[in-house]
Amino acid sequence: METIIYAIVALIIGLAIGFFVAKSIVEKGKASSLIATAKKDAESILKDAEAKGEKISSEKLFRGKEKFMELKSKHEKEIMAREQKMKDAEKRTKDKESNVSNELAKSKKLNQSLDSKLKDVEGKRESVYKRMEEVDKMHASQVKQLEVISGMSGEDAKKQLVESLKDKAKSEAMSIVQTTIEEAKLTAQQEARKVIINTIQRIGTEEAVENCVSVFNLESDDVKGRIIGREGRNIRAIEAATGVEIIVDDTPDAIILSCFDSVRREVARLSLHKLVTDGRIHPARIEEVVSKTRKQIDQEIAEVGKRTVIDLGIHGLHPELIKMVGRMKYRSSYGQNLLQHSREVAKLCGTMAAELGLNAKLAKRAGLLHDIGKVPETEDETPHAILGMKLAEKHGEKAEVCNAIGAHHDEIEMTSLLSPIVQVCDAISGARPGARRQVLDSYIQRLKDLEDIAFGFKGVEKAYAIQAGRELRVMVESEKINDDRAAQLSFEISQKIQTDMTYPGQVKVTVIRETRAVNIAK
Repeated sequence: METIIYAIVALIIGLAIGFFVAKSIVEKGKASSLIATAKKDAESILKDAEAKGEKISSEKLFRGKEKFMELKSKHEKEIMAREQKMKDAEKRTKDKESNVSNELAKSKKLNQSLDSKLKDVEGKRESVYKRMEEVDKMHASQVKQLEVISGMSGEDAKKQLVESLKDKAKSEAMSIVQTTIEEAKLTAQQEARKVIINTIQRIGTEEAVENCVSVFNLESDDVKGRIIGREGRNIRAIEAATGVEIIVDDTPDAIILSCFDSVRREVARLSLHKLVTDGRIHPARIEEVVSKTRKQIDQEIAEVGKRTVIDLGIHGLHPELIKMVGRMKYRSSYGQNLLQHSREVAKLCGTMAAELGLNAKLAKRAGLLHDIGKVPETEDETPHAILGMKLAEKHGEKAEVCNAIGAHHDEIEMTSLLSPIVQVCDAISGARPGARRQVLDSYIQRLKDLEDIAFGFKGVEKAYAIQAGRELRVMVESEKINDDRAAQLSFEISQKIQTDMTYPGQVKVTVIRETRAVNIAK
């Protein structure tokens, strides 16, 4: 079929060539000779096409035979492989059948031997029962003989024997218990000393130094005048916005920021840095910068908390607890930085728990959070240990951690081994020479009490204790407090301070009432 197609194609091509050649020859006047030549060419082309077609046909036929043989051999190989698999499967089946039959035969033999052994055991048991009956009879007869000889019944003799053995056992048990307790005390004291000493040796941190002033360095003394402002309006605006006392004295290229609250001091320091760098220092700009700086400090507090929990390897802490951990950076306990103290207690707890074979990660968690009750944003009369425990419970901490926080000052009963560990590590961290200063903490508490007294009156918006507690500045809401009431409020606050507090020297109470009219032009 393919040969015929090739021949027809060749014929068509030859006729087309001949037609065009004849046409060109006719046009030139040589039609007859060229037509003859074209016919010859066409015949030769047809012969060539037939020869090529036959050659191609034979090649295709040969290739088809080769393909057939290849498929046939492949099919035969597959059939042989399947047959081999079937033979292997049959062989495995026969082997399994023989194994099963062997196992059945063994099981049958075992059952027969077991039956025979059971029969032997049953016979021996019957003989043992008979002997036991004989022994009981002999024992009863001997007991009767003994009762006749001793003049006592069996029950009386038994009671007398039990009483004598009981007294002897009590005395021996008491001596054993006493000896064991003494040995345990000695061993426990030695082991406890070892654990504590090893823990202290492995943990070492710097002693904390906490001040109530910060020094703000200036490029030149010319900047001091711009910070003070016309008639002191800038410095008053800064003090009112931050609650920090700014001391401008003869110290070259420096001013002093004084406040017991380190967060306020940091806000004031950063705000002054931005104002001095920007160059625009006026009351409106001061309030704007202080507001932005407070937000920046809040973000920094969150970052400090995140870095702390990552450094200690504590995971899954609630975001609010992380913020509180960050706020520890700006708090102190008896002059000791609260964050450094909590980090140190966490490391001590983890090491001590590992020494005692307890959960070190849980101990670290409890150690870090043990003073979390000291950093809430709102003041509370509840002891900081109980407040910290409530905060931990609120944010989903485990019961062992909550109990360790609440019991580290013995406010509640200890219910887990983590609680004494946290208590001991807290004492270790605070007992180091120079770590704490009782005077500073009582001083800061006195300043906080001053501010709290002011907040106890209606209409008070802000209250700042400055000049080391010698002055209390109170900002009131102008809508609620008029000028006459402001003077009266100053007197009432001073009387309240005089009645409720003990303090050296005098306390000046300044009530500030400010009226603002704000409108927006659109």
